Amino acid sequence: MARWFNVAGPCRPDDNYMLSATARLPEVMRLISQKLYFVIHAPRQTGKTTAMLTLAQELTRSGKYVAVMLSVEVGAPFPDDPDTAELAILDAWRSAAAIWLPPALQPPPWPESSSGRRIGAALNAWAQVAPRPLVVFLDEIDALQNETLLSVLRQLRDGYPSRPQGFPWSLGLVGLRDVRDYKMASGGSDRLRSSSPFNIKTRSLTMRNFHAEEVASLYGQHTADTGQVFASEAAQHAFDLTQGQPWLVNALAKVAVEELTDDPTIPITVELIDQAKEVLIQRQDTHLDSLAERLREPRVRAIIEPILAGSLPASLPPDDLLFVQDLGLVRAGRSGQLQIANPIYEEIIPLNLTMTTRAFLPTVAPIWLQPDGRLNPARLLDAFLSFWRQHGEPLFRSAPYHEIAPHLVLMAFLHRVVNGGGTIEREYAIGTERMDLCLRYGDVTIGMELKVWRAGRPDPLPDGLAQLDTYLNGLGLDTGWLIIFDRRPDLPPVAERTSSETARSPAGRHITVVRG
Repeated sequence: MARWFNVAGPCRPDDNYMLSATARLPEVMRLISQKLYFVIHAPRQTGKTTAMLTLAQELTRSGKYVAVMLSVEVGAPFPDDPDTAELAILDAWRSAAAIWLPPALQPPPWPESSSGRRIGAALNAWAQVAPRPLVVFLDEIDALQNETLLSVLRQLRDGYPSRPQGFPWSLGLVGLRDVRDYKMASGGSDRLRSSSPFNIKTRSLTMRNFHAEEVASLYGQHTADTGQVFASEAAQHAFDLTQGQPWLVNALAKVAVEELTDDPTIPITVELIDQAKEVLIQRQDTHLDSLAERLREPRVRAIIEPILAGSLPASLPPDDLLFVQDLGLVRAGRSGQLQIANPIYEEIIPLNLTMTTRAFLPTVAPIWLQPDGRLNPARLLDAFLSFWRQHGEPLFRSAPYHEIAPHLVLMAFLHRVVNGGGTIEREYAIGTERMDLCLRYGDVTIGMELKVWRAGRPDPLPDGLAQLDTYLNGLGLDTGWLIIFDRRPDLPPVAERTSSETARSPAGRHITVVRG
């Protein structure tokens, strides 16, 4: 296929199906027309680079501006050596300008200047000879660190008063975070000074995710190009799974039309989108894998772990919350409550967190499968109890999040159960002290609720039964499992205290209660 969906990355915009950059950043044209400097920030893989490349091309073609997208990422290896970083950055700028601009609009030879002044001198020289107002988007600005970052920002600030004759008419910094939140060093505690070297910025804009209508429009471009129809329900389902996260929106479609079916006469259905989701989750492509690496960082863990556990977090620095939101791992729901960013990430995050546990999981004979391949819930319960008594406690040590170590071990076990033949769905509700799981295998569905009994707290059984009623009602089930992990100190070993019993929920459902 000659053209493809706009999977975010440094690609040529005319090679991809596109959505309007200004639709996602409606204020940007006004800021440019008013000669303003601004910041554009959004999580990785949301299409910032492609959108700004497209916008720069549109501005240049309009005949009103010389507009270009330039990257400073090549300076990242030199966080404390501004001299070397400047030379690398200016060399990359020369190459980029040759690609994106016609000869008459390209910059002059960079002037000689001293270390720490080369970036400003280059932009000054270019603005003076440009036949139209110069508009520059600087991508990957937050790849720079320490003295190099400070040096570049200071040069932009110092050149600002001489615009537009002696500096860019308008300039946008494009990156993961707002400038006020940049770290002097990645993951460090020292922030930029309160008076930012880039205090000339007028606005900070966040590039939002796609709306549902935009997902349908993007997929419609593929239909117009190839004739392959995306059912309206499939486009809506893709939005529901991704919450409009651009990389996921495009990756789902790419898998569906290239890997699951290459026949354009076959329409893309909800079922194919679900299959594509499972492919992405199991494969964990680069974007998903890079997000997963962040889960071990202490400030990320401090937010993600309580969400998964359904507990309330301890007091957190606001900057840490902003950092995790900027990564795109979490978002505020309609009620303002913090939650995992989208259903696909809800699957990816625990799958990644159980990776080590699953690797060391002992062999478990699949006694839960009947001769016809159907899952037997009673045998599954027996297998789980036996596994938990023998291996539960030792495996706790392999779980990266101590607060939910039992949850992660259980999920590792369940992943071994489904093993490609079923699915596990999860629901989290912060502040409820629970995690809900739904295991689907063929025509068998088991709803489970996980609770923790902590020191100084009452037995969570009554609350758990009532909460499980609500969850099972949504699944349309009459029975379910309530699993209570007892984390109080000075208890007998897990092997001795693991047991199961039956209980009746407030709504009259027969519930299997597992204590471990």
